Amino acid sequence: MAEELIISQSASKTEKYESLIPQIEGLIYGETDLVANLANIASALKYGMDFFWVGFYLVKDDELVLGPFQGPIACTRIRKGKGVCGTTWEKAETIIVEDVDQFPGHIACSSDSKSEIVLPAFKNNEVFLLLDVDSTQIADFDETDKHFLSRIMKLIEGMV
Repeated sequence: MAEELIISQSASKTEKYESLIPQIEGLIYGETDLVANLANIASALKYGMDFFWVGFYLVKDDELVLGPFQGPIACTRIRKGKGVCGTTWEKAETIIVEDVDQFPGHIACSSDSKSEIVLPAFKNNEVFLLLDVDSTQIADFDETDKHFLSRIMKLIEGMV
């Protein structure tokens, strides 16, 4: 396992992801503990991509419960259909929000968050966890983020 990430800060978004994903694969290779892997993935994304907040929410009974994350403190529990995360869980699809203040029912864990992308991971065709990434910039996420973060979610799905 590497002790540090190697990401060129002058690289394009695509180049950063292309460099980061093999390093994430190296971090989780051979490790079977989901929580440990989620913690390292959250850290790698936070520092590799310079995101404001990166974390996971796990489906437990009828709620999303905060899992490993990097960034300011966060909402601990979210109900299905509430906010961006709860809506992603309900719809079982990735949601990109350009301006969180325009998203009906947005849950403001931090007023510094301006845009967000949330992606589901599936086990037995059911959402079992979400990746939530926030930015302090409006419209910071796009199809490039969706493409590469979806690849990371496939890695996570392969662990369970």
